[in-house]
Amino acid sequence: MAAHAKTTNRVSLAMERTGQWVFSQDIPTDVIVQVGEAKFPLHKINTRIERTDMARLDLSSIPGGAEIFEKAAKFCYGVNFEITVHNVAALRCAAEYLDMTDQYCDGNLAGRTDDFLVQVALTSLSGAVVVLKSCEDLLPIAEQINIIQRCVEVASAKACNEANFPSRSPPNWWTDELSIVHIKFFEKIIASMKSRGAKPLTIASAIITYTERALPDLVRDHSGNAVKNSIATDSNTRSQQRELLESIIALLPVENPQRVSFPISFLCCLLRTAIFLENDDVWKKQLEKRISAMLEHVTVDDLLVLSYTFDGETLYDLESVRRIISGFVEKEKSVSVFNGGDFREVSSTAMLRVAKTVDAYLGEIATVAELSISKFNGIANLVPKNARKMDDDLYRAIDIYLKAHPNLDEIEREKVCSAMDPLRLSYEARVHASQNKRLPVQIVLHALYFDQLQIRSGKNEKSTPDALSMRSQVQADVSLAKENEALKSELLQMKAYISDIQHKNQVGSTSARIGNPKKHRFFSSMSKTLGKLNPFRHGSKDTSNIVDDGDEVDHTKPRRRRFSIS
Repeated sequence: MAAHAKTTNRVSLAMERTGQWVFSQDIPTDVIVQVGEAKFPLHKINTRIERTDMARLDLSSIPGGAEIFEKAAKFCYGVNFEITVHNVAALRCAAEYLDMTDQYCDGNLAGRTDDFLVQVALTSLSGAVVVLKSCEDLLPIAEQINIIQRCVEVASAKACNEANFPSRSPPNWWTDELSIVHIKFFEKIIASMKSRGAKPLTIASAIITYTERALPDLVRDHSGNAVKNSIATDSNTRSQQRELLESIIALLPVENPQRVSFPISFLCCLLRTAIFLENDDVWKKQLEKRISAMLEHVTVDDLLVLSYTFDGETLYDLESVRRIISGFVEKEKSVSVFNGGDFREVSSTAMLRVAKTVDAYLGEIATVAELSISKFNGIANLVPKNARKMDDDLYRAIDIYLKAHPNLDEIEREKVCSAMDPLRLSYEARVHASQNKRLPVQIVLHALYFDQLQIRSGKNEKSTPDALSMRSQVQADVSLAKENEALKSELLQMKAYISDIQHKNQVGSTSARIGNPKKHRFFSSMSKTLGKLNPFRHGSKDTSNIVDDGDEVDHTKPRRRRFSIS
């Protein structure tokens, strides 16, 4: 009742002021007020304006423009109009601009709008946010008369209360309310919420909703595969988006490794946006550091979001992904050393999980034609060898890469396979590798020799031969096979040369005397060379039962054998 009586009293006072400004077309106007394109013919101006002796007055800079000036003029004439949460800030600023304060007249426009702010607008979160939104075009005067700060304090207090004690569904409805204000006002609200002790999850919820509303086409699509026709390409809009994103990144609170506030998918979308908008490296590296710290929670889809353009057709530069994985590995090394362990021997559960994700990610990007061997191997080699229990997932990625790049030569295929250890493949993977025509010969020999040694030694899958000695033997055999191939080629060339000599020389005895010594010297040299390359010249427990057909075995002195070159 008291509030109603006060409002009635102010209306009566406004009616009494009709004697100061008489709104009548029958009375000649004293002054014309220009506000932008609008003109207001007025008369019986109060004494403050009369003293200026001006027939025309330009008030184009009045807050709120012509519409608000018209309401201010109606207030002076005593004409009733409605004050709302949408226009109260502009009216209050206009009252300040026109000196329509209680300092000059009791119950003036300034006092009337202040009463509305206190009694109506700032009693709810929605009202405070709408008033704050309307202040975007009222700077700096709205800040000078403290409207913005009053709205910020009310909004932050109401938001914190709703976060702790939701009053309606959905529980996070208040984040949508905050998302409509300008980023500068949003920054003030977040700072106020932090000072009130808001939880990191509460702050994160508000920031995520604000970001998805402010940059919808850039961060809402978490798949990275949708074509966005509405993404701005003009430089001015991109510049505004770039500044907005930097402000959002600056708002992100410090993360607690034990309690993550932001979903990693959201951070990946922010980083993809920063890459797309070409933000400075300092902002991208901030996001990379955050993602790296929680990489164990990443999924293949999250990494793919970072890797492809918005149309899902072109592969981005993979440097961000490389730095993220590298940062995580370095962190794991530091933790291992700090705990007194050996990082080369034991990997944490997080490291094992990341290794599996990285191998699956490599399998996804391996189909991209423009992906170079160095970039593929660069990411594969970031994962420590001991972080993979088996190299099956990596083998799958390599096989996909070789299939998608069929024109690679033998050396290039060997480079691709260098990231994998064939001796760390499961039995099923080795069987597949031994029959895989896309693999280089060296890798196939590794797979075949591994199983051959197991068969000869009578050991099962769980009891494998010593890896170091086996790897050395395999390398020696691979080298021997290559040299055998070279010798075979040389022998064929020599046979062709001798045949040519024999064809040119028609004299049998002469040609025999010339040809036989050369042939004798060549095959003697060849025999000695092959003898040196014999892999079993030092003896082996597995060769005791290997015999040539029709030969007797002398167990006291094993025969020297060589690989066939025919």
